[in-house]
Amino acid sequence: MKHEVPVGAPVQSPVVRRPLADFAADPRILILLAMAVTIGAAATLAAAVLLRLIALVTNVSWFGLLDTVPHSLVGVSPSPWVVLIPVLGGLVIGLMARYGSEKIRGHGIPEAIEAILLGASRMSAKVAVLKPVSSAISIGTGGPFGAEGPIIMTGGALGSLFAQLFHLSDAERKTLLVAGASAGMTAIFGTPVAAVLLAVELLLFEWRPRSFVPVTAAALTAVALRPLLFEAGPLFPFAAHPALPGWGLLACAGIGLAAGLLSGLLTMLLYRLEDGFERLPIHWMWWPALGGLFVGLGGLIEPRALGVGYDVIADLLNTDLAVRAVLLILAVKAAIWLVALASGTSGGVLAPLLILGGAMGWLVGHLLPGAPGFWALLGMAAMLGGTMRAPLTGALFAVELTGDVRALVPLLAATVTAYAVTVLLLKRSILTEKLARRGQHVTREYAVDPYILTRVKDVMVRAVDTLDGGLPLDEAIAAMEAGRHRAYPVLDAEHRPLGFATRALGLHWTLNGTSGRDRLAARIAGTALAVVHPDDVVAHALDVMSATGQGRVVVTDPECGALVGLLTCRDLLQVRATALRAETDRRAYRATLRLRRTTAPARSPADSIHRSG
Repeated sequence: MKHEVPVGAPVQSPVVRRPLADFAADPRILILLAMAVTIGAAATLAAAVLLRLIALVTNVSWFGLLDTVPHSLVGVSPSPWVVLIPVLGGLVIGLMARYGSEKIRGHGIPEAIEAILLGASRMSAKVAVLKPVSSAISIGTGGPFGAEGPIIMTGGALGSLFAQLFHLSDAERKTLLVAGASAGMTAIFGTPVAAVLLAVELLLFEWRPRSFVPVTAAALTAVALRPLLFEAGPLFPFAAHPALPGWGLLACAGIGLAAGLLSGLLTMLLYRLEDGFERLPIHWMWWPALGGLFVGLGGLIEPRALGVGYDVIADLLNTDLAVRAVLLILAVKAAIWLVALASGTSGGVLAPLLILGGAMGWLVGHLLPGAPGFWALLGMAAMLGGTMRAPLTGALFAVELTGDVRALVPLLAATVTAYAVTVLLLKRSILTEKLARRGQHVTREYAVDPYILTRVKDVMVRAVDTLDGGLPLDEAIAAMEAGRHRAYPVLDAEHRPLGFATRALGLHWTLNGTSGRDRLAARIAGTALAVVHPDDVVAHALDVMSATGQGRVVVTDPECGALVGLLTCRDLLQVRATALRAETDRRAYRATLRLRRTTAPARSPADSIHRSG
């Protein structure tokens, strides 16, 4: 858009200046909050429907019962049906993915991240329906998954669909998508704080009131409605917290170290298995059935490895199990979970990670003081925090699941250690590796934008080569040809910028003929001119450049409009270079200052070009 500027008139910025405050928030946050409450209620209802669907499919498949009362698979007798039922479930899921929506494949969280980052936070109604149905079939026919991944995807789809009914920005739609996902997780587990932290650490890719407040409102709505549809209280009550010796936190970190190593191993094995499925000479529609075959064979060995396994989690925390039984559960659950997940079936990862981490912690806990259940709890949290790269979520999730607040510090030691191990061992998590294989890079490190921290006066060029607007056009063209820049600010008698004279314009004037009476100011009158002020943040200058399509802006005194500097794209690169130096430059401070002084570029103006500044 062109901005007409009369000669000598003050020039206004083409974009509204961002208000400088700790947080960017406006009254629209209240609208999003109200919407998030509605979405939270809908996601809670969807979670209840999902759990009942899982129970229904489980009862019909394994017990021939047409009801929605959950039954454990512990008592399933070994028979050919144990193998056939998961195969049939995988076949149905393959058909649903082939002829319904391929987005139902996998555990849901990578798909939610992809929709947020690449799909403008738009999800389809088809996914909102098919994802919970396919997950219920997968888990109900013995799939070793949890319901949290599917409900995150389903709740996110509900939030996205609701947002699409209104005129919202992509960022606002993302907020409501994540609000639905967090509410769904809260409804399943009764963990609102962990659900909000998961949103911050994994899904939002920002830390702003605009997103944090509505997401929290959705999670709180879900936890308020949860007693009406689910059992109240912690899902896995636990209080066997031992009195740790002086080296106790080191032992907790040791559990985190073991969980991090196991997490890295499982992540690498999962994607090796996925590569194996990719090499199969059959269509991917048949892969879930092959995965179901492996699940069924594992069920013959250890039926408790089938299904969600919430009873296994409870037993690891509170029951005196045999070491052989826990080893068997760990081995079989890990094997069938990896194969089934690699086959592209539908199901979540949180519950399996809790079981695998809990079994590992329970086994190691026999060498440590206190009940094995306490170390199983630390293993669960560490496995979750390390594998999903969400250590705060892992710690708070375990606290809310059990109600054991006293375990928070040991949990934090375990989850952060596991997190440190996995980020050092693996470039990507089990969630983002899938996106990377689709050609999408995701970074999950948050930092304050250096362009918001830096002022224009800190990076602008103060000694600016300029042209006098009163110059005859022929003389101005000659000065530009003799100079070393492609563009020069043109100033009036009061030193105010009128526009830019460029070599391209000079060539145009030359080819079209010039008059001796022509003055430079008259030729550039009315051209677009982007202006910022010294105390503006550089982010505002970037906004101005983006709005006008100009690679340079003049910097003027806000009081009198006189030119005080020039800001170019090259100067903006200094901000990035400074941020990189802050991360990597480990020389002494005095040596850094000396280097900057000796490498400052020198400037020499042409004869007819004036130096301003």
